[in-house]
Amino acid sequence: MKRGKKYAEAAKSIDRMTQYDKEEAISLVKKVAIAKFDETIEAHIRTGCDGRHAEQQIRGAVVLPHGTGKAVKVLVFAKGDKVDEALAAGADHVGGDELIPRIQNDGWLDFDVVVATPDMMGVVGRLGRVLGPKGLMPNPKAGTVTMDVTKAVKDIKAGKIEYRLDKTNIIHVPIGKASFTEEQLADNFQTLIDAIIKARPSAVKGQFLRSVTLAPTMGPGVKINTAKLV
Repeated sequence: MKRGKKYAEAAKSIDRMTQYDKEEAISLVKKVAIAKFDETIEAHIRTGCDGRHAEQQIRGAVVLPHGTGKAVKVLVFAKGDKVDEALAAGADHVGGDELIPRIQNDGWLDFDVVVATPDMMGVVGRLGRVLGPKGLMPNPKAGTVTMDVTKAVKDIKAGKIEYRLDKTNIIHVPIGKASFTEEQLADNFQTLIDAIIKARPSAVKGQFLRSVTLAPTMGPGVKINTAKLV
């Protein structure tokens, strides 16, 4: 893949063979975020899990203390009193059956997270083919299938993120923006790592955190010394 001059220049400040301490990695990743917009800083965590086995799956959610720096749009599937509750909590869109054709036929996807009360999952299930591939299906493990829509919406708005293994057993999640202070990024990163280590499946043997890399949207990645994270 051909890289631009800015990327090549930024990459010179990183030794690709070195695994940096957390603090130094965060300092470096801020320096190599040189795009004209406020880049997202992502953590890419390779685990020792084999996602082909159900008992080695990882999926959960955690509220980052300083949020992600992104305004998140929340859609809630609810009925009755829960509609007003969701709106009062700050949900951007609330509805039920009437949203099905809008999403299925019109391709409406103006939301980042979907929350549903358990009694609405029969409705939401009809959207599996649309929401599933985009990682938008509500899930009890992520706290997005719940009767407590107030807590769900407020947590998401406050910076709750979902983490899960992809097909290559890597977890990709944002930990903030390049404009965050090093302390804010460090707090968010440590909160994420603590949650993932706690979620380690008992079936996983050997080294759990195989590699951890921080990278801005447009810049090179910085490897972190995993031995100091456990």
